[in-house]
This record gives sequence, structure tokens and C-alpha cells, in this order.
Amino acid sequence: MPQIFPRHTNELVRLLLLGGAMLGVALLLGTVGAGLSAWGSGVGVNRAQPAPFSHQHHVGGLGLDCRYCHDGVSESAFAGLPPTETCMTCHSQLWTDAPMLAPVRESLRRHEPLRWQRVHDLPDHVYFDHSAHVHAGVGCESCHGRVDRMPLTHQVQALRMGWCLDCHRDPAPRLRPPAAVFAMGWEADADRRALGEALIAERGIALERLTDCSVCHR
Repeated sequence: MPQIFPRHTNELVRLLLLGGAMLGVALLLGTVGAGLSAWGSGVGVNRAQPAPFSHQHHVGGLGLDCRYCHDGVSESAFAGLPPTETCMTCHSQLWTDAPMLAPVRESLRRHEPLRWQRVHDLPDHVYFDHSAHVHAGVGCESCHGRVDRMPLTHQVQALRMGWCLDCHRDPAPRLRPPAAVFAMGWEADADRRALGEALIAERGIALERLTDCSVCHR
């Protein structure tokens, strides 16, 4: 039978197969790397907001309690975002002509809410209840970091499943008494684990259920 393809065709096929395999590995590594990077996790990323709200100024400087703006955090799954009227409680008297607050004034004038961009946005298949964590004694700082030091709010934890499970498997060292849940930079006076174990007993937290799939995936 006459030879249809030249001999170097075999080498070309081998090179194409090798190149395809290397491209596949590169794509896989790139996908994994992107997921672990700030771009994939959102850690450290400042998102564009309608107004440059500073937690550093309002919480660290003025001492506002988290619940002043996030008034649903103790009663519902969603912490809540403040309506424009909450912002204007102060800003109808202070910084009334500040250019950076023009979107806030316009929001009030048009009776349209500000469209804040979520900083902590879990996948749709994950169920998270703020009120359950607050009543268990998990401090805001544990997940959101020292917001009182953030001129612009950004994510400090990747919020991956393994990180959540680390806490659910051993919550004691991370729990706080009620008065300290909303405090920034809180330090326990006594042994943190002993305090947490006492809080677990006091609140009847069923440790054996915290790692059930149905707790977070419903």
C-alpha cells in the first residue's frame, strides 16, 4: 500500500498531543489559581459603591454600633442594609453639601434606595443565618474582620466551606458573651476555650449537628 502521509506526520501528531496535554494542565492550574487568588475569593477587593462609606470613620471614629445600620442582624438571616433615611438622620445636619454624599441626597429626593454592592456574597446553594450566629456568640469581627479599621469595606475571609467547617467542628474558642458580639478588638479576660464551652452549655448548642449537610445546604 502506498504511503499517504509523509513520515514527519507522526512527529507532528505527537507534538500536537503533547501540546494539548500541556494546555489542559495549564488551564487546570490557571483555574485553581484563579479560585485561590483575591480575584476568585474576593479577599481584599474594594468594590465600587454608590457612596464611599467608611466603617473606619463611622465605627472606629464615631463608635456606631453595627446594629444601627444592620438592624436585622439579630433577628433575621440577612443582616440588612440601612435605608437612605438612616444615613440622612445625621447627614441632613452634617456634611450636607459634601459632593461624595450627592448620591445619598439624590436617593432621598427620588425615593429610590441606594444600590450597594455586596461585599460578602455566598453562593446561592449556601444557607447562612446571621441571627443564629449572633445568638450563638459569634462576633462580627470573626467573619468580617476589623471593619473599624477599613476606610472602604473589603472581605478578609475567603468564606470557603473548609473555613466554615473548622469553626463548626470546634466553635468554643470563637464564641463570645452577648455584650462582646458586636465589639471590635475584643479579648477574653479568662481562658477563651473554657468561656466558649460554658457558653455552648448555657445556650444548648448541639455540637453533633453543626457539621450536618442540612445545616448549610437546604
